[in-house]
Amino acid sequence: MSSNKNALIRYKTLDKCLSNRFKKYTLDDLIDECSEALFEFEGKEAYVSKRTVQADLQNMRSEKFGYEAPIEVYEKKYYRYSDPEYSIHNISVNENDLKAMNNAIQILKQFKDFSMFAEMNGVLQKLENSIHSVQQKSIIHLDKNDRLKGLEFIDVLYQSILEKKVLDITYKSFSAIDFNQFVVHPQFLKEYNNRWFLFCTKQGKIVNLALDRMEQINVLDEEIYEDKKIDPDNFFSEVIGVTVSERQRGRNIIFFVDKLNAPYVKTKPFHHSQVVVEEKKGGTIFKICVQINYELERLLLGFGDSLRVIQPESLRQRLIQKFNKALKHYE
Repeated sequence: MSSNKNALIRYKTLDKCLSNRFKKYTLDDLIDECSEALFEFEGKEAYVSKRTVQADLQNMRSEKFGYEAPIEVYEKKYYRYSDPEYSIHNISVNENDLKAMNNAIQILKQFKDFSMFAEMNGVLQKLENSIHSVQQKSIIHLDKNDRLKGLEFIDVLYQSILEKKVLDITYKSFSAIDFNQFVVHPQFLKEYNNRWFLFCTKQGKIVNLALDRMEQINVLDEEIYEDKKIDPDNFFSEVIGVTVSERQRGRNIIFFVDKLNAPYVKTKPFHHSQVVVEEKKGGTIFKICVQINYELERLLLGFGDSLRVIQPESLRQRLIQKFNKALKHYE
């Protein structure tokens, strides 16, 4: 059971005890009640420490979770609410809170067609009913492709990463003639450009597999899982897209963007390393430090005649070749 769920059970248990005006609870009594409540939910011994309960009481007293519970110690050893009508379940919300919750619900509802959010539908309906949410059209529209092949695998992949399970994946890349069987250790999922990818280790090497090319997934319960403990932020720190080389380091890419399109590049940088090198009469020279990969090339090519790569020369020549080849398609 997650630590967050454990904490929720403890808070609910403490709330029940502190609201009870017919029984006196010492700190030891509260510890026993919390331990017993966790035992009922988990089905195994779960001792709650004195420090944990004391921290819970302090959190309930504070504004941290919005409780501000009026907990008092009377007769120098018993705990209760000084207000007999108080309960953490009776916390009021103002109109601004309701509006914020309603806006959040409308955004979450856009994910209802994803299999991994299927179980949220009932929860969202309960939230809408409980806050008297007003049915409205979406004001914020998130770009997604809920008909993309492979989305049905997100559930099993997510749970396998969470539970550290080894997988046997039947996979067929666009260039392959036949299907391949890959035994992999899933590490994390990434969405890029409306496609989903599984990053995993295969024979000790980190690879990415597109979900839309997966045909079948089997969980290998008996296999020992290899956890690489990859931090995605660090893993992608020198990369645009999903193609990452463990051998290649980021390189300085210097490029010119014309005056008309430079503001778009300034307000939506290609990469977090992007800086302005020079402002010129006809446009702006930028610099980023990234690995040279397929996604970078596609990004640069996408700006067409409004962007020109200055350095490195190898990338510049590669894009010239691609533009010349594209030009022949129109001859």
